Amino acid sequence: MRKSTVVCALLLAGCNSHQSALAPFGLEARSTLTMTNVLVIGAVIIALGVAAVFVLAVRAPEGRMDHAGGMRMVLWLGAIVPTVVLTALLVWALPAMRPLPDAARNLRVHVEGEQFWWRVRYKPQGQPPLISANEVRIPVGRTVVFELTATDVIHSFWIPGLAGKMDMIPGRTNRLVVKADKAGTYRGVCAEFCGLSHALMAFDVIAMEPAAFDAWLAASREPSIRTQGRGAALFATSGCNACHSLNGGQSGGSGIGPDLTRFGERRTLGAGILSPTVENTAAFIRDPHKSKPGARMPAYAAMPEADALAIARWLKEAGR
Repeated sequence: MRKSTVVCALLLAGCNSHQSALAPFGLEARSTLTMTNVLVIGAVIIALGVAAVFVLAVRAPEGRMDHAGGMRMVLWLGAIVPTVVLTALLVWALPAMRPLPDAARNLRVHVEGEQFWWRVRYKPQGQPPLISANEVRIPVGRTVVFELTATDVIHSFWIPGLAGKMDMIPGRTNRLVVKADKAGTYRGVCAEFCGLSHALMAFDVIAMEPAAFDAWLAASREPSIRTQGRGAALFATSGCNACHSLNGGQSGGSGIGPDLTRFGERRTLGAGILSPTVENTAAFIRDPHKSKPGARMPAYAAMPEADALAIARWLKEAGR
């Protein structure tokens, strides 16, 4: 009973709408799900045919079927029917596997996998790039081209409800063309073991109506971080700005760590692992490895808790 309960719990854990290939919100994922259902039906038809041959061969009374009849049954159920079904599935599936067409006018989003977070750069046509981190926003109904690469090791970019997996390889850029057809907030993950915190490397995917996306993109270019206050001073004197950029990467910071522009609007902290409260942010500043083993961010264990809280409060309240 206990083992069956655990199995049921694990199966039910996969039944969600924000991170599931069975709950598509993109054309490619929807096409993949349709293809899966059709192929399963085809496999069931072939399996039933093979089972029928087996049952008839075992249960038929002796002498009921002569050699010629048996050979006809094997020929039809064991060769002709499977061949026709598999050929039909192949002819249908090949066009369905064709990727979405790309065009120069499409929005390009460059995503770079790092240990253990995501660097995101929006590259709208005719506009300067906008840098973000650990969150991807896309417009519904528009084709988006993800340009995928990695800084350190091989990662794998996967948004189950939007499209299939795509490897992120250092020194190489792979492209994934997608189109969301339903607004909502979803989740993406790294699907390739990349180190100690591989399982702690997720990101939010927010599919927005086109007008809302355009408004967000325009607003994100406006300065969102106040440069005055105790938190801002501590951020600078503690050396945080040596790694973290502000204002979409357009000023300050080396870009070594995640961009903190509009940090206060983000739904998670540490690439999808914590709620971005002031307390969690302060604790992450002082000891990031407690929540994310193997992360390259240095620990600030000697920083007084009050100072960490001041920085966290400044990021949370000013970065909107």
